[in-house]
Amino acid sequence: MPPDSVPPDPVPPERISKVLAAAGVASRRGADELVAAGRVTVDGRTAALGERVDPALQRVEVDGRPIAAPAGAPVYLALHKPAGVTSTVRDRHAERTVVELVPPDLSRGARLYPVGRLDQDSEGLILLTNDGDWAERVLHPRFGVEREYAVALAWPLTREQAQALETGVELAEGTATVTGLRGQTHTEDRRLADILDPEPDPRLTWVRVTIHQGWKRQLRRMFGEVGAPARRLVRVRIGTVRLETMAAGDVRALLPAEVRRLGGPGPR
Repeated sequence: MPPDSVPPDPVPPERISKVLAAAGVASRRGADELVAAGRVTVDGRTAALGERVDPALQRVEVDGRPIAAPAGAPVYLALHKPAGVTSTVRDRHAERTVVELVPPDLSRGARLYPVGRLDQDSEGLILLTNDGDWAERVLHPRFGVEREYAVALAWPLTREQAQALETGVELAEGTATVTGLRGQTHTEDRRLADILDPEPDPRLTWVRVTIHQGWKRQLRRMFGEVGAPARRLVRVRIGTVRLETMAAGDVRALLPAEVRRLGGPGPR
């Protein structure tokens, strides 16, 4: 989508009986009976007769099983990419790609692709979607979506190294900068230890840093240039979406509010 174009309005929600019928669950009357019997849920709560839902942005289930998505319906997922997994749709040289980690009930038959990349050795949060306009708004620098990382080092940064990172490091693409450089807290140490595989080496020193650019292997190159090569690199946040307690390999659907805050109008 061209940067100055206006995103399309979202599809208006439809009555739940129509949504269930379109998914082939039952006739509209039969769908109403399922709802009345309490067998239908929307985002985990029991559905109400006559309510309106958007199956592209809400999780609709019958007897605990998600309904089939309408053709072309947008899907928005968050995934904790383990090290060694390639963040592409397909790569004949890769053992596994991020798309292969998505279970069928979450992909809903959509052709997903990663929003941006994490290099093969890096870990952490990556988003997947089939909505190109939304992905563009997440990635385009003019929208200012931050990316926060936990970086493991063999030894603490010197004052000079920290200053160099914050002032800017010259790379082939231009001057690369970081913001929010700080040491990782003990609570953050414990949280990472709980979700990373393998568990972090306790001898490593971790720092947190935020970037707005997205050049290839940017942080690894920056830390290498100042003489502090990254031993491990984990993306912990994209905009307002955080890795939190997602273990390596975990996948979840983004909440409608997360979709809206990150890159699109979302449900209203």
